[in-house]
Amino acid sequence: MRILFIGDIVGSAGRKITQTHLPLLKEDFQIDFTIVNCENSAAGFGVTAKIGEELFQAGADVLTSGNHIWDRREAYDFLNSEPRMLRPANYPPGVPGHGFWKGTVKETPFAVLNLQGRIFMLPIDCPFRMFDALQRAELAGCIIFVDFHAEATSEKLAFASYVDGRASAVVGTHTHVTTADERVQTGGTAYITDVGMTGASDSIIGMQKEGSIERFLMQIPRKYETAEGCPKLSGVVIDVDESSGRARSIQRISRTEI
Repeated sequence: MRILFIGDIVGSAGRKITQTHLPLLKEDFQIDFTIVNCENSAAGFGVTAKIGEELFQAGADVLTSGNHIWDRREAYDFLNSEPRMLRPANYPPGVPGHGFWKGTVKETPFAVLNLQGRIFMLPIDCPFRMFDALQRAELAGCIIFVDFHAEATSEKLAFASYVDGRASAVVGTHTHVTTADERVQTGGTAYITDVGMTGASDSIIGMQKEGSIERFLMQIPRKYETAEGCPKLSGVVIDVDESSGRARSIQRISRTEI
């Protein structure tokens, strides 16, 4: 089973390069299932139903997100009505949407689970214990792929070690900077601290440089605007043995347009 994961789409630059290259990547790598993190796809903040549908049409099977999924209230109905559009599962009960998707891939029970870290982020429910609860109940018997949306490298590493052998993959998102630590852990869980973003590489984590620099210099609020220059797609391809659930390999991929 070959799974393609595309990191945080930022604005129109990220959407356009995804729509161009996603079909090609699926063919080149013989992909069986595609997951895309879309939480910054609407001008850098949140997602809309229209954008979500465009990403599904481009070839995404499931969309994941993170803390910015709540930035646009217009997305709440989409979260409730579209089970393939995920928000982190460890938000408190009663928030809109779904925290996981469950189905079959290559006739094998398969689940995508979205979780969010708590270090330097909101003090929501424990992602470690949420994984335990879901693995025992709703996701029992499934190959589990986790998008772990978190700030701290230590929390991502700790979570990946905690679920090693119980999840087939733990892919970090949120920081928008690709890390070079991809590996298959001893228990068979593929891991990378952060996949990176899909958006304008001539930017500061997808945003126009001037606004970010001014914030650091002046320490006053400044509206962020998404950048457009030099779009880059960042992702990973993970090969999983569907009979055991162990990952065979994880490979970083990127595509850049000038």
